[in-house]
Amino acid sequence: MPSFEPWDVVKVPFPYADRPVRQRRPALVVSAGDIQTNHSLVWVLMITSADNRGWPSDVAVSDLGTAGLPAPSLIRTAKIAVIDPRDAERLGSLTGADRSAVALRLIGHLDAVVGTSPENTPAAGAIPFTQTPE
Repeated sequence: MPSFEPWDVVKVPFPYADRPVRQRRPALVVSAGDIQTNHSLVWVLMITSADNRGWPSDVAVSDLGTAGLPAPSLIRTAKIAVIDPRDAERLGSLTGADRSAVALRLIGHLDAVVGTSPENTPAAGAIPFTQTPE
């Protein structure tokens, strides 16, 4: 079974939220450790053409060659999917500055749920970042 690292750019059958079809497209691996090892799953973010209407939390890919992408692209941090690693093919990887931008957007998306930012108070019912659920 193929193994992927966080920040790998892969080609996967990405599911659509609004219709029962999948399209092979680039995506960014954002999972690590036990998600793939113990569960045979990979979490990915959608990568779309920069020609598409942008969303507020999109991140532009600055180095297309390293990422293995043929055209200007955006990482859509609000669209996450779970895929089987056997369906993925590695294209490249994301550079450091883009990684930081994506990580900040993901922290922003998850902060209200898990309270990842030490300066923020978790939302009611959130699991504090330093605790393990019972």
